[in-house]
Amino acid sequence: MKENTIDIQTLETIFNSMVRAMDHSKNDIFIISEQSRRSFEDMKNELTIVKNDISRAITEGDYLEDMTRHSRRRLADVSKDFMNFTEEQVREAYEVANDLLVRLSINRMEEKQLRARRDDLDRRLVELLETIDRADHLVNQVATVINYLTTDLKNVGEALETARHKQEFGIRIIQAQEEERKRLSRDIHDGPAQMLANVLIRTGLIEKVYVEKGPEPALGELADLKSMVRNALHEVRRIIYDLRPMALDDLGLIPTLRKYLSTIEEYEKGVEIHFQNIGQELRFQTNFEVSVFRLVQESVSNALKHGKTKDIWVKTEWLRDIMNIIVKDTGQGFDQNEVKDKSFGLIGMRERIELLKGKMTIISTPGNGTIIHFQIPLQSEIIDD
Repeated sequence: MKENTIDIQTLETIFNSMVRAMDHSKNDIFIISEQSRRSFEDMKNELTIVKNDISRAITEGDYLEDMTRHSRRRLADVSKDFMNFTEEQVREAYEVANDLLVRLSINRMEEKQLRARRDDLDRRLVELLETIDRADHLVNQVATVINYLTTDLKNVGEALETARHKQEFGIRIIQAQEEERKRLSRDIHDGPAQMLANVLIRTGLIEKVYVEKGPEPALGELADLKSMVRNALHEVRRIIYDLRPMALDDLGLIPTLRKYLSTIEEYEKGVEIHFQNIGQELRFQTNFEVSVFRLVQESVSNALKHGKTKDIWVKTEWLRDIMNIIVKDTGQGFDQNEVKDKSFGLIGMRERIELLKGKMTIISTPGNGTIIHFQIPLQSEIIDD
C-alpha cells in the first residue's frame, strides 16, 4: 500500500502564492475604491452646478412667465384696437409675445432636464457611496485575513507537521483499537471461554459420577464446578471493568479510582499503590469523569509497563477552582526529549487534558522515576449538579 505523505515545501509554495494573490486583490480593490471616491467627488461638484443651474432656470422662468403675461395683454390690446396701431406695432407685439413664449418653453424644457439630471446624480451618488463602503469593508476584511495568514499562520510548515502528526496519531488510534480488540478476544478466549468450556465438560462429568458413584462424589464435583463458575464470572467482570468502570456512574470518580488501584495491587504482585484524596469530591459529567479516570489509568499503566516500578503514589486534591492530580513512581524514568512525540500513551493523555481545558506537566529523567501532574479547571459546564 502506497504511503500518503505531505509535501510541506509544495504546500508552503501554494500558501505563499495564495497570500500574494490576496494581497494583489486587496490592492485592486483599493484602487477601485479610490477611483470611486474621485468619481464621487466629481459627481458632487456636478450636482452643485446642476442645482445652481436649476435655481437660475427657475428664476429666469419666473421672469419669462411674468413677461409673457404682459406681452399677451399687450397683444390682446393691440388686436382689439388694431385700428389705432400701425401694422409695424401689431407685428412687433406679436413677435415679442411669440419670442417670449418660445423662450419660456425652452426654459421649462431646460429646467425639466436639469431636474432629471439632478435626480440621476442623487441616485448615482447613493449607489457610489454604497460601493465605496463595500470596497472599504472588503479591503479591511482581506487585510485582516492576510494579517492572520502572515502572522498567526506564518509557521505553516510547523502547523502542517502538527497536522501530519495528528494524522499519524489517528492511524495509531485505529491500530491501538485493533490491538485492544485482539487483546480482548484473547482474554475472553483464554479466560471465560475456556472456563465455560470446562464447565460444560464438568457438567457431563458430574452426571457420569452421579450415575456411577452416587450423590456424594457428585456433590464434590459440583463444588469444584461452582468455584470454576465463580472464577469465570470474576474474569468477565474484570474484562468489563477494563472496558469501562461501571462504578463511575454509581459511586463517582474517587471511589472508582480507589477500587481500580486496589484491583491493580491484587493483579500486580509486589506492587504497592498509595492513594490519597484531599478535599471534597465533585461529580463531573459522565464523559469528563471517564476522561479523568483514563488519565490516571494511563499514568499508572505507563508506570507499571515502562517504568518497571514497585511503588506508585496517586494523589487527588480538590481546590476551589482547580483539581490537582499527581501520579508519582520510583521506576526507571525516561528522556522526555526522546519520548515526547513517540509515546502513544503520552499523546493520548495530552489529547484528553486538552479536552478538559487543563494542563499536564511531566518531570522525569532516566533512572529517577516519573512525576505527572494534571491541573483541571473546575468549570461550571463540566460539573454535574
